[in-house]
Amino acid sequence: MQTLDTIAALIDARAADAAELPYFIAADSARQMSYGELQPSCRRIAAMLARAGLGSGDTVSLVMPNGRQTVRVLLGAMYGGGCVNPVNLLSQPEQMLYVLEHSDCKLVVAAPDWAQRVQALLSRIERKVQLLVVDPDGEAIEGEREADSGQPVTPPAASSMALLMYTSGTTGKPKGVMLTQSNLCANAWAISEEHLLQRGDRVAAVLPLYHINAFAVTLLAPIAHAGALIMPAKFSTAGFWPMVAAHRCTWINVVPTMISYLIESAPAEKPLTHGELAAVRFCRSASAALPPEHHRAFEDKFGVGIIETMGLTETVAPAFSNPIEPALRKIGSVGRASGCEARIVDESGKELPDGETGELVMRGPQVMSGYYKNPEATAGAFFPEGWLRSGDLGRRDADGFFFVTGRIKELIIKGGENIAPREIDEALLRHPAVLDAASVGIPDRHYGQEIMACVILREGEQCSEEDLRAFCGEHLGRYKTPKIFRFVSDLPRGPSGKVQRLKLIDLASADEPS
Repeated sequence: MQTLDTIAALIDARAADAAELPYFIAADSARQMSYGELQPSCRRIAAMLARAGLGSGDTVSLVMPNGRQTVRVLLGAMYGGGCVNPVNLLSQPEQMLYVLEHSDCKLVVAAPDWAQRVQALLSRIERKVQLLVVDPDGEAIEGEREADSGQPVTPPAASSMALLMYTSGTTGKPKGVMLTQSNLCANAWAISEEHLLQRGDRVAAVLPLYHINAFAVTLLAPIAHAGALIMPAKFSTAGFWPMVAAHRCTWINVVPTMISYLIESAPAEKPLTHGELAAVRFCRSASAALPPEHHRAFEDKFGVGIIETMGLTETVAPAFSNPIEPALRKIGSVGRASGCEARIVDESGKELPDGETGELVMRGPQVMSGYYKNPEATAGAFFPEGWLRSGDLGRRDADGFFFVTGRIKELIIKGGENIAPREIDEALLRHPAVLDAASVGIPDRHYGQEIMACVILREGEQCSEEDLRAFCGEHLGRYKTPKIFRFVSDLPRGPSGKVQRLKLIDLASADEPS
């Protein structure tokens, strides 16, 4: 495949050789946008942003759910040399404020439902930030008609930052991952080549675009191979397979949580037959480990093979993939290195032999340039010679397949969302009855991991699990509220005094609620 290295070059190429093919299809309305329409759309958005005073390299933050206009703003901003910052809609207000302030964005594009909340956050930021309210599924964007789509657009450099996506760290402070135009394009080509995707292939795009998985795999990869994305307003277990069949999707991209829900969903009144899903060549799973039993159950129930993959925000999502050929896939493995080099190393960064457990590291054209305004974290993220540290423990077998066996970092990954344990701890410590607290991720059949909090109460204080759950719901939100609380008298600590979280996991099985 040809390897164009900017978003603008990709879009221009598709306008030239696939103008008649659809790029975006709204699943609910069947409204389409072809590649021939995508290029002038991007030019209008770029011109509109230029009229608003944004120049090359300036950051645009988006607080928007999936939708046609969300897609247009993301692509148009990058086409014109801007940097986009999709904000996680599950963020709590203080975390969202931090991202908007830290990102140095000059403009926030927000959905109507979010406008008032975003405006309140922007009022707390010292610099001037513009707010543009856009209906994700609206007909047009305010100011777009005045923009000249014929105005020349200066092509961005391949090294220009195109995406600033924040990911939670072990400290609880989100880190801004800096990804360039060439990083994004390299992975779009790698995904297309790895899965043998071709002109006209259609992907079910049900993941939110503020996730790197959706951004890289369903938004950008189709442009590399002239494919199309089918996007519903939101994921629904009842509507998923009818949508896939109705729009003749040839592949689907989901996370293990969705796979779990699809397996356990109630049968439809008129279940689709395997023949009606015959167009679907494979299901791609990423963002968290897929339990082998779910892997097999999904394939048995729906007759669609799963390709398990793995990556990080820092690698524009996939850096590993199982082969497209079903007979060569290994259940339980994240696959082989895809579009990059990978190895297992010891604590000093020295490569280990096959079969030995160490840290998984990657190097390649899709690896980030660093963390925004955080040179210390950037330095700590790499071994010499550009090897990115994943924080995952794993091993490689003789066939070059990688198996992840644990995490060096203590990040909790719930349904593909990164949650810092310290954020949970600090919220609990604000409760007047709590003396100490430590949170940890525990296995969960739906979310991959759930949250358990171990709590030491102050002497003479009383507090129920219901009290703590309500307190966390108020300060953390429902998604980050622990599923399980354990009242303990002590927390296991290492020589330095740091809580050894992994030792807490054994407490999860004690009287676990159903």
